Amino acid sequence: MTAQLTSTGIDPGALPDSPLALTELADAVIAKLAAMPLSRAGDAEVLAAVETLERAWRRSAAANTALLVEVSDRDLFTRTGHTTVKRFYAQHLRLGHGEAKRRLITAESIGVFTAMTGDKLPPKREPLAAAAAEGTISAEHVIEVESILAKIPRSTSPDEVDTATTILAGSAAEMAPADLRPLGQRLLAHLDPDGTLADDTDRQLRRGITIGRQDGQLMSKISGYLTPALRAKLEVLLDNWAAPGMNNPDDPETHTGSKADLTDADRTSLAESARRDSRLPAQRNHDALERGLDWILGHQALGRPHRLPAELVITIDEADLARRAGVALTATGTMIPTSDLISLAADATPHLEVFKTHTRTVLDFARSKRIATKAQRLALFGAHHGCTRPGCTEPFSRTQAHHAAQDWALGGKTDVNDLTPACGPDNRNVGTRPGQWETAPIPAGPREGRTGWRLTGSDHPYRTNPLNHPRAAQCPAPPDSGRTGPTRTPRPTMYRTRPHHRPPPESPVETALTRLLVDIA
Repeated sequence: MTAQLTSTGIDPGALPDSPLALTELADAVIAKLAAMPLSRAGDAEVLAAVETLERAWRRSAAANTALLVEVSDRDLFTRTGHTTVKRFYAQHLRLGHGEAKRRLITAESIGVFTAMTGDKLPPKREPLAAAAAEGTISAEHVIEVESILAKIPRSTSPDEVDTATTILAGSAAEMAPADLRPLGQRLLAHLDPDGTLADDTDRQLRRGITIGRQDGQLMSKISGYLTPALRAKLEVLLDNWAAPGMNNPDDPETHTGSKADLTDADRTSLAESARRDSRLPAQRNHDALERGLDWILGHQALGRPHRLPAELVITIDEADLARRAGVALTATGTMIPTSDLISLAADATPHLEVFKTHTRTVLDFARSKRIATKAQRLALFGAHHGCTRPGCTEPFSRTQAHHAAQDWALGGKTDVNDLTPACGPDNRNVGTRPGQWETAPIPAGPREGRTGWRLTGSDHPYRTNPLNHPRAAQCPAPPDSGRTGPTRTPRPTMYRTRPHHRPPPESPVETALTRLLVDIA
């Protein structure tokens, strides 16, 4: 057989046959390329190197997919203590949930999976798989094509879907991913020119609302698609709650609640409030939605939970509260400026928790029951903020109270210092089998009060989750008292003023803090 050489004269048949050896070789090649002085190379060589590296980068989508399929088929993700392929890629490989989801979408599109009979199945999108293997399209192209194909009505014939896939795959070899969108719109218009093929099933598949990450100003962008029914309901709410003059946070004489509940006298004064209202329509919609959520939370429309997701619960470090600076954290993982926290505290009945400086040891919440109480879950939130398994990004609202020191069935106690929050998958994955986790509280040191995790049967040191305490690395470790054995930590002093400064007696901050202290007394 005649060896097929690449453009550089390298015989692929001479390369290793081991996947590990090939990936190590690829890693060494990239490392050397990144470190070598490129200024000595000629212009033509540099241009050719750029194109060759880009082709290799695009081919990596096919290689990554092949490895992902093996990780999935062999359940290899469980060996690292993860319960799903997505969590393995998002947390173990530190890709994040967004990139992990894109990897899974790419694999579903171009991957070669194994049937229950053991037979290899062809890729779902064969034209895309072939183009990715040749290095003419990237994973971003695959994601873009899949987003276009997802909008094709379900009643479209399979032949027409295959034709659209072939057209998009051929165009992807010549276009950037984003440039495929106009072509996709034309294909969709061709397949369903009258819009009659789409039905309620298609609309239900596309429905969804996404809340983006908080930016530098702690603001979040909302995007998504509303079903016709939800849009109609939302418009009724906004028509009553977002009318000019209604629910204006900048107007102390604004009318709150729904316009439909106003009396005739109120409607007369509403005209004056509307004339003072300089908000944009989008700002009125925002304020109406916030007021509506205040009403829901205030009327216990979410029920009387034993857990915390149905309540607004916020924690803040004592030092930040004393300085009236920094941010607080909600049980759902949202950051709130301290100034906004004071405004919320003035009209709510929250729970105030104070912790030892630099550590997260909870004070005065010990209980002995199998199921954690609401007070204990409040304490766990203040201490840990979210799931404590290293690398897990789940907020506290999605966690369960896990017996970290010793399982309840083995004689463990439901004392708050022996509990830790763990999301459902991680809580169920604590056990004695390989690939599971074992946990233990950290008794002393700068991580005192936090929970350590390690794979069952390993002799590795216990690790904590740094995602819940990003400032821990900036905080100096507290001095060692030299004491041994269990001791009761005294309640720290609650500073209510800045050093060498006292606010005016009628300060809103002082009023809010006084109400908090009275509520928990």
